[in-house]
Amino acid sequence: MSLDSDKQVRANFEAIAEPARDRLFELRSLILEVAADLPQTGGLEETLKWGEPSYLPRKKCVGTTVRIGPSKLKDYAVFVHCQTTLIDDFRHMFPDEFHYEGNRGIHFSVDEPLPEDQLRLFIANALTYHLK
Repeated sequence: MSLDSDKQVRANFEAIAEPARDRLFELRSLILEVAADLPQTGGLEETLKWGEPSYLPRKKCVGTTVRIGPSKLKDYAVFVHCQTTLIDDFRHMFPDEFHYEGNRGIHFSVDEPLPEDQLRLFIANALTYHLK
């Protein structure tokens, strides 16, 4: 599954310094792969929210937005709506594996590989959050 980014999303990615940009593209690809296995989302919409690339199900009331972008705490991050239980749930499953920011984000270093298996679960849970 691939999306054609609009000009604003492409410009946002282009403005991000290396090597974080490459890691964010890697995270974007992971989001698209996970969504391809979730037909209940109706596909994804890629847009900018709060100035960051964001991915949300096309079908309404299915899931919550997943945002990605540079991080003030580490090199880059994935964010979800702060009023969901996603971060708290994930923190209970993986208490020491990630650098969490409150109830809204998980932060990563460009020097460390993405924990793909855990992130696939997190992304799938976010994109189908309202179906629980």
